[in-house]
Amino acid sequence: MQATFAAGCFWGIQETFDKVKGVLHTEVGYTGGYIPNPTYEEVCTHATGHAEAVLVEFDPDIIPYESLLQVFWNCHDPTTLNRQGLDVGNQYRSAIFYHNEDQKLAALDSKTALEASKKYPNKIVTQIASAKPFYRAEENHQHYYEKHPK
Repeated sequence: MQATFAAGCFWGIQETFDKVKGVLHTEVGYTGGYIPNPTYEEVCTHATGHAEAVLVEFDPDIIPYESLLQVFWNCHDPTTLNRQGLDVGNQYRSAIFYHNEDQKLAALDSKTALEASKKYPNKIVTQIASAKPFYRAEENHQHYYEKHPK
């Protein structure tokens, strides 16, 4: 199965999901926008509508989607609009791109539960939207931290 998440710079979120048992493969790319086959430079202009995202292939018999949602919520600040740390722009937004109705319901339920927990004093701004075409990022962005351990 597939899941798609955006949580700031895609390098860090890819590294996070690569460490999760049951995740079979990840790749970083761009999704949620309206320009086909964007480049990194185009996405950085904030004019494509795309988010930097990670496409996660996982085995639901090993890790259920709901557990991937927990990883997602715990690896970034879902209360900062179009920003994670020093990274600012709509490409760094927090988003869950669901691939089917079950994922949509699970994402909405997990967001509601997180809001009810009052873990964050500010409003959760994470976008929950239907998955759109995913455009694989350039090779130098794939598994960036493995290639650049320092």
